[in-house]
This record gives sequence, C-alpha cells and structure tokens, in this order.
Amino acid sequence: MKLKDIRTFVVGNPPPSYGGRYFVFVKLTTDGGVSGIGEAYCVPFHPDIVAQMLTDTFARYLAGEDPHDIERIWRRVYAAGYTGHPDLTMMGVLSALEMACWDIIGKEAGQPVYKLLGGRVHERLRTYTYIYARPGDKVNVYQDPDLSAERAAEYLAQGFTAIKFDPAGPYTAFDGHQLPLGQLDLCERFMVRLREAVGRRADLLFGTHGQMTAAGAIRLARRLEPYEPLWFEEPVPPDAPEEMALVARATSIPVAAGERLATKYDFARVLRAQAAAILQMNLGRVGGILEAKKIAGMAEVQHVQIAPHLYCGPVVGAANIQLSTCSPNFLILEGIERWQGIHADLLKKPIRWEGGYVIPPTEPGLGVELNEEFAARHPYRGSDLHLEVSGTPIT
Repeated sequence: MKLKDIRTFVVGNPPPSYGGRYFVFVKLTTDGGVSGIGEAYCVPFHPDIVAQMLTDTFARYLAGEDPHDIERIWRRVYAAGYTGHPDLTMMGVLSALEMACWDIIGKEAGQPVYKLLGGRVHERLRTYTYIYARPGDKVNVYQDPDLSAERAAEYLAQGFTAIKFDPAGPYTAFDGHQLPLGQLDLCERFMVRLREAVGRRADLLFGTHGQMTAAGAIRLARRLEPYEPLWFEEPVPPDAPEEMALVARATSIPVAAGERLATKYDFARVLRAQAAAILQMNLGRVGGILEAKKIAGMAEVQHVQIAPHLYCGPVVGAANIQLSTCSPNFLILEGIERWQGIHADLLKKPIRWEGGYVIPPTEPGLGVELNEEFAARHPYRGSDLHLEVSGTPIT
C-alpha cells in the first residue's frame, strides 16, 4: 500500500462561525483506492497557503510511502528543512496528514482507530460546550453574566454537565497583563450568576486565553475558588510553563492548558514544571493522533488528565473522539454545542451526541466521512485568519 494522491478543501464557516472562520481539510488516497481525511488547526497563514503547504509536504515526504509507517513519516516531516523543533505551522500540516494516514490504517484493518491504539476504555465520552452568542442577542453574552446564566441553564436542560466561558476580556499580542479591577469584578459576577443558574448539576470551566501574568492570574484565581470551577484554562501565555506553574501552585483550581502547544516535547515541559493538571492538546496541531497518545501516556504517569481541545471542524473532533475513547486518563471532550449546523453538514453521518455525551463510533478509521460536495460548495472567500488576537496592548 502506497500513498498516491492528495486533495485539499478550504471551507468557509459562515456567521456565527462557531469553531473559527474556516476549516482546512485534506484527503489522502492510496494506490489501492483507500482514502483518509485529516484537518489542520489554526496555522497562522491564509488557508489557501496552508492547502499549498499540505500539498508540498505530501509531495516531499509522503507520496509513495506506506501510510502505516507513521513514525518514519512523522520524523521526516518533523525534521523537514533542518528544523527538528515544534514549529507550529509544520505541526498543523503534519497533524492533518498523520490523521488522514490513521483513517486509512483503520479502514484497511476494518477497525476504529481507538481499537489500534489500545482498544476501547470508555463506552461514552462526557462533553462540554462554550457558552456561545446567538443571532438576535441584544447584549454581548461574553460580557453579560445574566444572559450567560440564562444560556447556561438552557445547555443544562439539553443534557450538558459542564459549561465553559471566558469573561476575562481581550487577549492581545502583548499579553500577559494585569486585569483591571472592573474586569476582575466581572469575572467574579460571572461565577456567581452561573453557579446560581446550574447549581451543583454542572461543572463550570473558566476559560482564558493567556491574558494574564502569573501574578494577575493568581489574583483572579482567589476570587474564583469559592465557586469551585473544574479548571482555570491557560491563565498565562503558552511560552513559559514555569510561570504557569506559579499559578498552579498558588490555587486549588486545576490548571488546564495545551491548545497552543505541539508535540511531546512542549508537553514534557509542562509536565516537568507541574504547570497543569489537565492537558488540552488539539489533534490538528499537536502532531497528530499517535503523538497525542504518547502525550496522554506521559500524563498518565503523573496522574494528569486529558481534555482534547476543539475550536475547528469536525474531523479534528472525530480524531479527539478516537484518542479519548482509548485513553484511561480522559476527563472530558470539548464540543461545539451538540455538533450540529455546519459541523453536521460537513459529515455524511454526524457525530453521535446523546444527553451530554458522545458515543464513540464503531465504523473503521476515524468513524466519519467528509461530505466533499458540501465542502466544495462552501469555499472560504475572506482574508482574515482562523483566529486572531488584538494588536493593541491593554492600557
């Protein structure tokens, strides 16, 4: 079996754009006609350029290779151009290609990927969602604790037992910063109102995006502790796990982090520093499925749990499900609400979500098939990146 062909899809995600402005998918096909799909997460270039990167990397390092040889392919791509370092751009490209190889491997074996990585541990996977804005909202749900509490109660009624939100204000290219007192007050009001809305029936996940210095994060954590959030997410920028460790040691709230990290090498620094109790690898960036499984194993040694990150399309979501199903230290899975809308339209058969849980698929490979006709009909026409931060410092 040899890899022969590649096709890419850059799909626009229309407003409200839950999961980002666009998704970048790849399809690999072998000389025997077996195909697999993958997805790259948040590569910091226009998605058409990312599609070219996928094609170029495939031609240099994957064409003619056996897709079963994951370790061989991985090391050659990781070291491409004399890098040998977690370059986030190449890691996004490699993750998508590696993911597609695993989809092929599973289909060839007639087994879900999780059966090839240790087998099923979990019969169902607990999920959470962000509190999302909706068309017609008269106020900003991300800055209004009352509307957020109302929406949290709606999610609770749907079956969710965990809800995430981020009222900590803008994140910029100049973070971390100290949150002003007004923002600290708002964060605390969110915790009060949301805890009132869901009681003890749901966990509250306090999301941030590296906005704070360690000292600033500790100030906020002390305000949040009485409301027992399940985690405090990425409180400081991702480039200094030693600083995040200061926060972890200063609060009883578990620190979660990892969506902006790649490879076992980045995550080893987090684990050595004891900077996080929960790892949030994104399988469209971390280096793919096998790399994420290695990280999960490293974390298991230190009794650290995993909660795969998702703010992209459903193919990464499907890979997250495969990893979670076979990982003993799985905690919870991020979803975008109930995997409906475009996240269902992009798949021939949507991800199965029931009362707050995902039911792992039994189909071979990733367990999903890309709706190529739908993807081709919805190209991305914009110029903005998938996610962007403010270029103005907080003053």
